[in-house]
Formats: sequence, C-alpha cells, structure tokens
Amino acid sequence: MGVAVAGLGFGETVHLPALAEGPLTRPVAVWHPRAERAAAAAAAAGTDVAAYHHFDALLADPAVEAVVIATPPAARFELARAALEAGRHLLLEKPVALDADQVEELQRLALRRGLCVAVNFEYRAVPLFMQLADLLAAGVVGDPWLVKFDWLMGSRADPRRPWSWYSQADAGGGVLGALGSHAFDMLHSWFGPSRLLASHCSTAVVERPLADGSGASAAVDADDIALVQLEFIGPSGRAFPAQISLASVARQGRGCWIEIHGSEATLVLGSANQTDYVHGFQLWMAAPGEALRPVPPDPRHAFSRTWGDGRLAPVLRLQQWWAAAILSGRPMVPGLSEGLFSQRCCDQARRGT
Repeated sequence: MGVAVAGLGFGETVHLPALAEGPLTRPVAVWHPRAERAAAAAAAAGTDVAAYHHFDALLADPAVEAVVIATPPAARFELARAALEAGRHLLLEKPVALDADQVEELQRLALRRGLCVAVNFEYRAVPLFMQLADLLAAGVVGDPWLVKFDWLMGSRADPRRPWSWYSQADAGGGVLGALGSHAFDMLHSWFGPSRLLASHCSTAVVERPLADGSGASAAVDADDIALVQLEFIGPSGRAFPAQISLASVARQGRGCWIEIHGSEATLVLGSANQTDYVHGFQLWMAAPGEALRPVPPDPRHAFSRTWGDGRLAPVLRLQQWWAAAILSGRPMVPGLSEGLFSQRCCDQARRGT
C-alpha cells in the first residue's frame, strides 16, 4: 500500500522509516508547506519518494493510497478532511483534532466514504502493555478497586526551552494532548467507558523565549500539569476510581507508572526511562499478602526487531494493523471511535468537569 506522510517531525523520524520496514506498506510521498523541507525529506527517504508542498497535489498522486498525518494538532483536521474527501485512508497522530466535534465530523465522513482511519495510540502495540491487557481480560485482578496512573516527565521543566505551538492551548498544545490522550485511551481499552470526570489543570511555566534569538518571550497558556479523576464500572457492576497525574515540568519526574489494585491481585507497569517508551518498561504482579514479583514477558507479543529508537517498533506494528484492516475491510482499532473517547476526556478535563 502506497502511503504518504504529511508532517516531517515525528513523521520523518518515525513514520517514514517504519513504513519502509513494513511488509504491507511503502512510503511514496511526503508533504510539508515549505517546498525545500519536503524536498530534503524525500531525498533522504529514497528515490521513490515524491515531495509535495501543495496538499492537493499530493492527494492527486495516484500512487498515494493512504496518508499519515503527523503535523502539529491545529492542522490535522483540515488535512484529514481533505484526504477523506479525496478517498484516502488515514493514520492520524493524536490528539486527532482540537476538539471532539472535529473528531465526530471526521468519523461521519470516513463512514460515508467507507474509509479506514487509524489513530496512533501506539502504547496498544507495546509488548508489556499488550500483556497487561491480557491479564486484565483474564480477570487476574478480580474486581478493580483503584487505578493510579502517574506520568511525570521533565521534558519542559526548563523555562529556557523555546516557545512553540506546544505552548498554545488553542493550537492543541499541553500535557493533556501529549500524554493525557494516551492515558485516557489506555484506561478505556482496559476498563471500558469512563464516567464522572473531574480535573484540575495548571500552567507552571507561564512564559518562554521565542526561538528567533531576539530575546523576546511569549506567554504560555497550555497546561503542563493535569490531575484527573475518572470513574469506571468493574465486572461486578461496582464503580472504582482511576487517578491520573500528568506533568511535563517535573524536574525529577519518575516517568510512567501504572498501578492497578484489585480484590485478587495488584499489577504494576512502569519505566523511569523518560526518553524512550519501549525500552525500560517492566511488569510486576502480587497476590494479596505477597510481595510484588516480576512477570516474565510473553513471547507472543515480542517484536521481531527493535531499533535504538524504541518508537519505531510499536509504530511499525500499528501501521501494519492499519494496512491489514484496509486490505481486509475490517474495522480498525484503535480508530476514530477510540480517538473520540480520548478527545472527549481531554475536552472535559480542560473545562474542569
């Protein structure tokens, strides 16, 4: 399947090489609004990759059967809508759009056109996260009592880091879109729909220098801390809480840690590695009255190959799920339904209700 990549940050460093490695995909084009940037990326990717700086021209290329949209969030909705109207399948980075209404519009359009849309919730493709999902589906924790999800990162703790779209709430910036979208999706995939969301969001670094070297600075209004509580219904019909703590300004943040406490067992999944979301994760389990013990990795979920950049393997796996769904006509999970659930939670968390 010939796939184009729109957006050349994560799109160039992760999506393009992953598409080239997949048995069901091949990169055929790239798009960027600056012609010289698109040309440089295409040249680096290989002679069979075309460069476009007009999105309509990319969509007119018959070699482009599907498009990965990995631009900053503000541009995704219009590009995605144009691609769907042109009959192209999509893989969207998250957050899918700026609000749930935009996601719903894309969902309706994709359904009318019979097109397959994936959302890059790549943690669903990470081996130990898949193994945790298996354990939960098997009922090993019994009735869930409490879920704690701490994702405390220091990537934006330095106030000298330049201002960018990430600093703007109306451009889709902030920790809720970057980390919360994943957290909400993971919890929904494990426990079903959430309800009764309450939140508190704040901005610790309220000003950042402009990247032009002028010495001027600009205000930051995107959240860099978010505390969220959700309620889920367990298999017995009893409600239980999930507490989410997100930060991108935790100087000594401990990374990503998930604790699931239930009537029959406790599960802990975590990693202190803040630069790679595959390498470093470990899974532990304990029955009541016992100490936590490591759970051996399930070889069924192991990657056939890994890279120094741990992002490549799960993105490659999710890309191939998407391509297989297109070729077989099956629904794609995670797709726009999952993206919509996550976006609704992001929207509500920003409102504080």
